[in-house]
Amino acid sequence: MTAVCRRARMGYRRRSVVVFLAALCLFGGSRRARAQGSAAPPQASRTAETLTIEQAVQEAIDHNLDLAAKRRDVAVASTQMVTAQLRPNPVLSLDADHLDWLGTGFNETNNGGPTEYAVRVDVPVERGSKRDLRMGAAGSARALAESQVEDAIRTLRLTVELACVDVIQATENLALTRDTLRTFQDLAALNDNRVRAGAAPPSEATRTRVAMLQFQANVSRAELALRAASMQLRHLLGRPASSDPLTVVEPPVRPPTAPNLQVDSLEALATDHRPDLVAAKQTEAHSVADLRLQLAVGKVDFTYGAEYRRQQGPENFSNSIGVFFSAPIPIASRNQGEIARAMAERDQHHLELSAVEEGIRSDVAGALDAYEATGALVASIERDLIAPAQSARDTAEYTYRAHATTLVELIDSQRAWNDAMQTYHDAQADYWRAVARLNAAVGVEVVR
Repeated sequence: MTAVCRRARMGYRRRSVVVFLAALCLFGGSRRARAQGSAAPPQASRTAETLTIEQAVQEAIDHNLDLAAKRRDVAVASTQMVTAQLRPNPVLSLDADHLDWLGTGFNETNNGGPTEYAVRVDVPVERGSKRDLRMGAAGSARALAESQVEDAIRTLRLTVELACVDVIQATENLALTRDTLRTFQDLAALNDNRVRAGAAPPSEATRTRVAMLQFQANVSRAELALRAASMQLRHLLGRPASSDPLTVVEPPVRPPTAPNLQVDSLEALATDHRPDLVAAKQTEAHSVADLRLQLAVGKVDFTYGAEYRRQQGPENFSNSIGVFFSAPIPIASRNQGEIARAMAERDQHHLELSAVEEGIRSDVAGALDAYEATGALVASIERDLIAPAQSARDTAEYTYRAHATTLVELIDSQRAWNDAMQTYHDAQADYWRAVARLNAAVGVEVVR
């Protein structure tokens, strides 16, 4: 009996040695596979269309439907200049009076006539430089439309850049979950071999497969998030909806070193370059031009006329001319309502301009704070979190394959690594969003 036990223990040791060597081989093979996987993107990434952020922004500027519709406002405003340049049309009047409609002729019984024919032309004359003021108001409306288009481009650029960051973040999260899934697929295969060799209980393989299925669900959610981000970006680019993923080239990731940015200098740049501020100034200028026009409209216009009249009698005729002058008497209506409206709009747009200026200062200060905070967070994570979390995960995986730790400890270390990388990806995405918002707040690219 003792000899049998001794042989059994020797056989178990040999099986343990074999399993341990197999684990080392699998460990090395899985490491090589993950290294190759990280070096070469998956098939879906190779077939996906690749864009840089600048390419995406330019494509959106060229093909975005909302921006195309906004550009039509300039054409609509240009037509107002055509109307403003027009002068009032002269009025032609033809007159036939004292006609013998019974056909009996003019006599003692029909004591009328003689028949008269007249041609008259009336020419309205605008006073108060109405035409020049109309042209000035139309020109300010066109300048306002152009400024609004520039602001729409600024807003679209920011929206596209944020959508690109969402795609990049979703792509990184998908790569992270796929790498974790490959790790647990290798562990599931290893524990299956251990169970068949009698070196591990079946429950160990079951727990490994349960963890693998959990990460499979994470992969599915990450793929769905990537498709949603790609569809949103396609919409902004003016492309038809499709489930094909888009790959956006990631900006260079490094510990961010913020340039020497000061709030005062950034506010000065924003004052010079923000198109919404230019649009607000153009709106105020347009309201002033409209007020001047309405004041001019309150002045009455004159009408000058000339007439040629011919009297045709049965025995004689006469020719005569006449001149006319007419003007409305401004007793009740002097355009008071439109003048009051224009004055109220002028005051309103002046307050709106002050609000836009205050909002720009707030945007610049908030964007700069977010940029500096997120940059410091990314640098801190890269310096203090990534390396320890990766070391803990690799150590836990190695010791588990060598029967020196439990599956629960391995899963905990893997989840800690995933949380660390998720935090890192989120911090990177927040950093690039802060960069985009800072550039949009200033109105010019101050950080690439």
